[in-house]
Amino acid sequence: MTIPPMGTLYLVRHGQASFGADNYDQLSPLGYQQCERLGEYLRERGLRFEAVLTGTLQRHLQSHEALARGLQATHEALRWPGLNEYDSHAVLAAVHDGPLSSLDKPTSPEGYKQHFRLLRQGLQRWMDGEVQPAGMPSYADFAAGVQAALDHVRHNHAGNVLLVSSGGPISTAVARVLGAPSSTSIELNMQLRNSALCEFSFNPKRHVLVAYNALPHLDSAAHRGWMTYT
Repeated sequence: MTIPPMGTLYLVRHGQASFGADNYDQLSPLGYQQCERLGEYLRERGLRFEAVLTGTLQRHLQSHEALARGLQATHEALRWPGLNEYDSHAVLAAVHDGPLSSLDKPTSPEGYKQHFRLLRQGLQRWMDGEVQPAGMPSYADFAAGVQAALDHVRHNHAGNVLLVSSGGPISTAVARVLGAPSSTSIELNMQLRNSALCEFSFNPKRHVLVAYNALPHLDSAAHRGWMTYT
């Protein structure tokens, strides 16, 4: 019996973005540092990539640029809109009747709790088809975009592949590979840290989860203060 060759897909959540700012879709200075450090870590271990996929958001492209600096390698990334994040503002607006200013830009611990409590509720109702946030695809179409990226990797590659995206698409990918209900991806998403590394092994038939939400590149006294979630 011939065993199909196994490739490895490394899924990276973008570095820290600009939570609470007028434009969230920009890496913070720390976000650039997180991703460049991850690139250095991967280079130190001799990893090279035969392909790179990214979403089309600025924080995805900036994260890939910083990773490439750390890797000291250039890649022509395939930009994949199906790896773009959901619109958290639209999700919140779909389940909240009042003004969103305090939810979009929380300034206190209670404000942060309220933001993420309502975000969880909105995501679940979107997944269940109870609400349709303005300007967003249905959840079925969102998940299909993520699945299409996974299928592309399985069908076209057999080595190391790098994928740079956001918490929503990555947690959706993990839940689908595990065969878990869509609600599981919400909790996976809320725990996913900036520049965290997830790892799938894959062959032409399937993906298998190997590692989730790892920060090996920040596991030193010099870098432990760099861990963030938003």
